[in-house]
Amino acid sequence: MAGQRPVGTITRGTTNPNRLRRVDRWLAGPQAWRLTQSEQPPVVVDLGFGASPVTAVELHERLRRVRPDVEVVGIEIEPDRVARARPLEREGLTFALGGFEVPLPGARQATVVRAFNVLRQYAEPEVAAAWATVQDRLAPQGLLVDGTCDELGRLSSWIAVDRSGPRSLTLSWRLRGLTTPSEIAERLPKALIHRNVPGEPVHRWVSAVDRAWAHAAAHASFGVRQRFLATAATLRSDGWPLLDGPARWRLGEITVAWSAVAPRDLEAGDGPDGQRA
Repeated sequence: MAGQRPVGTITRGTTNPNRLRRVDRWLAGPQAWRLTQSEQPPVVVDLGFGASPVTAVELHERLRRVRPDVEVVGIEIEPDRVARARPLEREGLTFALGGFEVPLPGARQATVVRAFNVLRQYAEPEVAAAWATVQDRLAPQGLLVDGTCDELGRLSSWIAVDRSGPRSLTLSWRLRGLTTPSEIAERLPKALIHRNVPGEPVHRWVSAVDRAWAHAAAHASFGVRQRFLATAATLRSDGWPLLDGPARWRLGEITVAWSAVAPRDLEAGDGPDGQRA
């Protein structure tokens, strides 16, 4: 890929320390098997790390507790951002110029590509092509995580995409101070944010979370965490295909199979059942 022009456009690049802690916790938790099952040191990419390399540094610190030899590569399309990040390089952490083509030395494949607050600034029709470009760079058990969060990381959502397509949608809230779960709707990933309208599956999902939250109001006297646990349990009993359980719910996190939220105009083959995602 030497000499290839980076694929993508420069984003605003704003970020804050600890902004991506929710998705990092998910990668180091339910997705840790992707790192530990790799015979070679796994490569994890922070795609579009922005004006500050802090998210890549934090990602490396968190994932090396799972796999000490993990290699994190921060990739940015803006040369000056890469230059400013390179003084922070260390064993297992490097920075490179690039975009969705995910340039890695020796044509290595990525175990995880975390692309947060990147596609939010693109048009919805451009999402599928960006996903496909990254998917071509994934290892057999690799995962693209396309997500969005607010400025402080209190509301966060992400779509897990493997080599076969999207697998799941995860919503993650800071429980303290939570009033209505649908507040997270404005932070849905680009593939879904404009689909949060009546008649679309993701709208039914977000509305169902709100209804379950209201139904669990009696649990509020025991604390917001107990109310959220009751909310998730109601969603599961109502038939929603949740891919996690109370250990994740306690963190203010719910993951649902992509088949439950996929846009209506996608073919059935684009909505796998989400197992292991």
